[in-house]
Amino acid sequence: MKKIKIVTDSTVDIPQSVIQKHDIEVVPLTFSIDGVNYIDGIDITPEQFIQKMKQSSELPKSSQPSAGEFLERYNRLHEEGYEIISIHMTGSLSGTVRSAEMAAEMSSAEVTVIDSQYISKGLAFQVLEAAEWAAEGKTTSEIVDRITEIRSQTKLFVAVDTLENLVKGGRIGKSKGLIGSLLHIKPIATLSEGKYTPVVNLRSHAQIVRHLAKQFAEDVKGKTIHKVGIAHAEGHKLAEQLKQAISDLTGHSDVDISYTSPIISTHTGVGAIGFVYYCG
Repeated sequence: MKKIKIVTDSTVDIPQSVIQKHDIEVVPLTFSIDGVNYIDGIDITPEQFIQKMKQSSELPKSSQPSAGEFLERYNRLHEEGYEIISIHMTGSLSGTVRSAEMAAEMSSAEVTVIDSQYISKGLAFQVLEAAEWAAEGKTTSEIVDRITEIRSQTKLFVAVDTLENLVKGGRIGKSKGLIGSLLHIKPIATLSEGKYTPVVNLRSHAQIVRHLAKQFAEDVKGKTIHKVGIAHAEGHKLAEQLKQAISDLTGHSDVDISYTSPIISTHTGVGAIGFVYYCG
């Protein structure tokens, strides 16, 4: 029976202690702020990144790992006797999964590359379960089937507190962004088949909490709740309010809250939260 190693990227939003526990390989993205380059998860913490982003006049620039970086990692793991399952953030927001696919084509290793169609904890749900199944001796085919099942049962919503980064990143026009800012618009979007899809525009944190808690209650009715997580970009207070609302509405209080990666914070801006759950 071949050993299976799970590889992912640094947008996964899993604590370092958990990554080490499950022996997961993480290939980092890189980014630059005001001309200074950083390696995600190595040179700077998410908290430090937020402060630098707030002080910068320009949007940080992120770069995906090269195919060469993946190739080096795959070949080393192959020499160590591993078959590889490489799971990455949605290809609609980054070319990371394409770099992984290119490396897999060049490598002599047995590599299965998967576009998770998610980011943050949506990616983490797939990666952690894959690592657990690999440790139990499941086959690649069994793990891939399980990942597909998790993906179909996952919902991810992003609530943005400020439109600044969406304007800078070109996701909405400047005039629309100005009007939205004046009206204190706080958009909620989802990832539908891996693509950023607007859902509703709200005006306050209270409305965000009510909308997301109600959506969660409707989605989990009559189902088993497997995992719930909230990742935030200096939006801890909003995350805690949502966690409490979920508990009040459904009785479910096991909600993992953590900072999101700099790569995600760059897209969403300060104060955003990502609400992710899967049930079935």
